[in-house]
Order: sequence, then C-alpha cells, then structure tokens
Amino acid sequence: MTINFDTLKASLVLYGLNAIYAILLLAIGWYLSGAMQRVVTRMLAVGHRVDPLVTLFVSSVTRYGVLAVVGIAVLQLFGIQTASLVAVLGATSLAIGLALQGTLSNLAAGVMLLLFRPFHIGDDVEVGGKAGKVRSLSLFMTELVAADNTQILLPNGQVWGAAIINHSAYPGTGEVKVTFPVRAGSANTLADQILKELRDDPRVDARTEPSVNVSKVIAADPAAPVVELTVSATVKPSDTDAVKQRVLDHASALLAAA
Repeated sequence: MTINFDTLKASLVLYGLNAIYAILLLAIGWYLSGAMQRVVTRMLAVGHRVDPLVTLFVSSVTRYGVLAVVGIAVLQLFGIQTASLVAVLGATSLAIGLALQGTLSNLAAGVMLLLFRPFHIGDDVEVGGKAGKVRSLSLFMTELVAADNTQILLPNGQVWGAAIINHSAYPGTGEVKVTFPVRAGSANTLADQILKELRDDPRVDARTEPSVNVSKVIAADPAAPVVELTVSATVKPSDTDAVKQRVLDHASALLAAA
C-alpha cells in the first residue's frame, strides 16, 4: 500500500485550517450570543414594562438561537450535511416528545404563562385547588407560598389548564370585623392594646383609622358585667383572613392574661 504524502499533507493542512476556523467561529459565536443576550435584556428592561421572568426567558432563547446557528455553520465547515442531521434530530425529538408528553405540556404551559402573564410575582392567587402568594414561575413549575409559609410547587400544565383566581389583580379594600365578649372592667384596656396592634400592622390601610368600640352589653349584672367589643379595620382583600386571625389570637392572649 502506497501512501501519497503530498495528498496527506494537503488534507492535514485543509482540516487543520478548518479546525482553526471552527475554533474562531465558535469563539466569535459564543461572544456574539452573550452580547445579544445582554442587548435583549437591556432592551426589555427599559421602562420596567416587561416582567423580569419574560426578559430572562426571551434573552435565553436569543442566546441559544445564536449558538444553534453557529453550531450548524461549524458542521457545514467540515462538510457535514446538516439536512440529514436535522432529519435524524427531528425523528429523535419525536420519540423523546412522545415519551415526555407531560413534561413538554408543562413546558408549553410555562411559555404561555410567561407570555400572557395571568399573574405576577407577589400576587395572591388560587389555582389548582391551592392558594398562596406567587414566588416564582419557571418553564416547568409555578411556586406558591401558602399562608403558613409552606412551599407549594404546581406543574405549569395544571396551572394553565385550571381556573385562576387572582386576588391581587384589581386594587381594592376589604373589611375586618371581629366581635367578642369581655368583662366590662377590662374593656378599655383591651381596646387600647388591640388598637395599638392594628395601627402597627402594615397590612392595615393607614388612610382609614381602625376602631375598637363597645357594640352592646351582653350581661348587665353589676357583679360581673360583660360587654361586646367590635374591632373594625380596612385591609387588602387578600389580607382579610390573616389580619382577622391575628386580632383573634391577640385578643385571646390578652383575655387569658387578664
């Protein structure tokens, strides 16, 4: 077997140059993808009109799109027919897609949630039989924080396919109104303490003064008179139950200590 060293040398030089070109192309493509990601991020962040999650998603898709184009160019540089490669990848993707239908449905639902934004970070929502404050939204999962600080992770497919109740969508106010019996002698002290607690609560609307009043006399026995205290405060609708429970807990502790 005779080796043609001239042909071998020419082939090595050709492939060597192609390897150098490929490395340079990959380096340029990597830099360009990062630059495009930063440009898209800055463009979407102007004016703070686009949600940060959407900005992150779009910028990431832009970067990986540029990298995909660079990868195809590198393959063509070495003479690899990308058409047949794309066909093989398409068939492989179909098989993987059939095996991961649930995961892909969550991915598609995540994209829809990111684009249409039925809720935002910090909103109080009820979805899929769960209630809580939205903490994060990824392509696959929606994270809620329950009232007792419990983490709730919901697949995006369940979120997108269910009725979404957003308590934070429209600004408004809710009213907390709690009544409980107390001894007449401790009514004023108890009312002052509860009123101070409400004034210090940031969830109570500062524009509307909370009130604690004696609404009626329950037992007029001179030996042990009992009256009814009524606590009223204005809060956000999503905070009504929490503030009401705090008032009841505080009142119970004060009555126990009295």
